[in-house]
Amino acid sequence: MPLHAREKIGRNDPCPCGSGKKHKHCCLPGYAPSIDHLWARQHEESDRLTREITRFALRKFGDLIYEAWRDFNMFDVRKPLEEAGDERQIFMPYFLFQWNPDARRTTARGQGGVVARWYMLEKSKQLTAMQRMFLEQATTKPLSFYEVVWNEPGNRMRVWDVLVGGETEVIERSGSRHLRPGDLLFAQIWHQPELAVFGSMAPICIPPDKKIEVIELRKKLKRRIAKQNRYLTPHDLLRYAELIRATYLDIRDRLFLPPVLCNTDGDPLLFHTLTFRIESGEAAFDALAPLAMGRSRAELLDDAELGEDGKLRRVDFDWIKEGNRKIKTWDNTILGHIKISERLLIAEVNSEDRAKRLRKEIEKRLGSLAVHQSTLARTFEEMGKNTPQQKAEDEELRDAEMEAMLRDPEVRKQLQATMQKQVEGWVHEKIPALGGRTPLEAVRDPDGKEMVEALLLDWERRGESDVSPNQIRPDIGALRRLLDLAPRAS
Repeated sequence: MPLHAREKIGRNDPCPCGSGKKHKHCCLPGYAPSIDHLWARQHEESDRLTREITRFALRKFGDLIYEAWRDFNMFDVRKPLEEAGDERQIFMPYFLFQWNPDARRTTARGQGGVVARWYMLEKSKQLTAMQRMFLEQATTKPLSFYEVVWNEPGNRMRVWDVLVGGETEVIERSGSRHLRPGDLLFAQIWHQPELAVFGSMAPICIPPDKKIEVIELRKKLKRRIAKQNRYLTPHDLLRYAELIRATYLDIRDRLFLPPVLCNTDGDPLLFHTLTFRIESGEAAFDALAPLAMGRSRAELLDDAELGEDGKLRRVDFDWIKEGNRKIKTWDNTILGHIKISERLLIAEVNSEDRAKRLRKEIEKRLGSLAVHQSTLARTFEEMGKNTPQQKAEDEELRDAEMEAMLRDPEVRKQLQATMQKQVEGWVHEKIPALGGRTPLEAVRDPDGKEMVEALLLDWERRGESDVSPNQIRPDIGALRRLLDLAPRAS
């Protein structure tokens, strides 16, 4: 795997300390400046240049900044620039160094943005050698997706370019404080004398599972140059900069969207309560009891309420089907719940599709004995708002009951074994993120293997967030062994 080496400084090159003198007339005769010294001088000079060109941009192009913001977001602007917050961290370098309002009418590449070009024309006689170097890097280096290989928080990190390959050791003081191996960054790297730094970097830390989308982007870029029989290059990243930024924007927007909760059929959660007026509770029970697949009529009546005359007054039971199409290790799946009293039938399910299916079953089995009165649909949030106190009390009770169960070693062992069986069944499931392939199928090619590794790393990360002492966790190492993958490095 190639590693970008530090650039060798020639005697007549600008001194890396930032003095503006030639190297032979500055630090070369006496001493070699430390990396910390070089970074501090260059960081100070870079900040000064950024402040100056920002003032220039606002004076000359301030009325176009909102147009640039729309271009950056590819016209899907979800927030005005004033509310963009940290997103300015990646937008302002785009505005200063890459943006070109005429980009769709020209094929010119590597020329930098309109703001930077005008600035260099106006300030050409005043720019130092180091400032020229910064401007050249800012306007010609591509943005890419980088995976953190290792990190020394507050100091430096080594990153791998997911799109074109190659590792780079980057000096980064602030952005490295909360990063971990496997995290992804959307950034631009500047290769300066003796060191590399992030010229610009998006404010979000991209989680490992989103690497799948970056790998799909890489595959798309490779297909575009396939006829040229060569590898992707940084020049290609400049050529397809908009496609790369579009991938970043898609990832960014999805990270901030609320999660879409689904049931085991893959249907979005939408809780439905169906109410029927019935002629006879006993007749309704006899007709609907077969919906509880795998449970006998006698078992369902164990918890039923009977009148003094022995007739059925109230009974609750689950709507159950055999197996599960997504989780092959499940023997059955609970689809809903049915409550029957003497004159009323209430059915509860958690998706629109199940509500339609259950209503059809009830009307088919009961016919004129049941009259549909209403169907109430509520979202997950609405369910929580209706009875927040009761919901909190129920959750607290369930947590306490589970905690008590998990203190029993035999129960823990049984639950752990059940969970592990379900988890290991994942390797045989068709995963949409893997293009409908199973993990066992995906690991047979390099891109698929990389995708599966990203999913496993994200799974491990999620497990780390729960620090309950009695919490049972899946053994992801067992999955790695089933997939013939190397153990995760510490």
